[in-house]
Amino acid sequence: MHKKAFVFPKESADSYVSLKAQLKKPLKAFTLCFHVYSELNLTCGYGIFSYAIQKQANEILIFGSKSRGYIVGVGGTEVLFRVPETTAAPAHICTSWESASGIVEFWLDGKPMVRKSLRKGYTVGSEVIIIVGQDQDSFGGDFDINQSLVGDLGSVNMWDCVLSPEEINTVYLGGTVIPNVLNWRELNSEIHGEVFIKPELWS
Repeated sequence: MHKKAFVFPKESADSYVSLKAQLKKPLKAFTLCFHVYSELNLTCGYGIFSYAIQKQANEILIFGSKSRGYIVGVGGTEVLFRVPETTAAPAHICTSWESASGIVEFWLDGKPMVRKSLRKGYTVGSEVIIIVGQDQDSFGGDFDINQSLVGDLGSVNMWDCVLSPEEINTVYLGGTVIPNVLNWRELNSEIHGEVFIKPELWS
């Protein structure tokens, strides 16, 4: 998938991509980075990354919020990161969370936003279904067409730790910090419905 992207061309309740993670144990921390390109944040909310376990559909959630920014959820609790302005341009996003402090970081195009707190002491489950392009409202399904991603998604990488600011910058600039949960270059994925693989638009 190097230099490629998933393209979600239209609203749908059944088009998504499931990702297979390399998870050996529950997560006490994570960093997730990706590129997303959509006009939807001017008009409606949409699911970008949905990590669900049997007991909690929103175990990890990244959701584009209408004209306000991005929602990060852990263990069913959410915080909102407002963006200075919303334009239809490719965005590079990195977000991290750690159980020990509950601190959530959110980086947009290499720039950090004010840190927030979420689910201190929580552990993220590892018996998981990961879906991009939709928001799971139940384990592996129950999608809402009005929350589907229309646009491009790529460079999805995930680590089981909090990356340092220097490492985030390396990832943003296209360098290599080898991921150990999801690796875009060696992605194990399954496409459902009308999703296409095309060359990325942000390189």
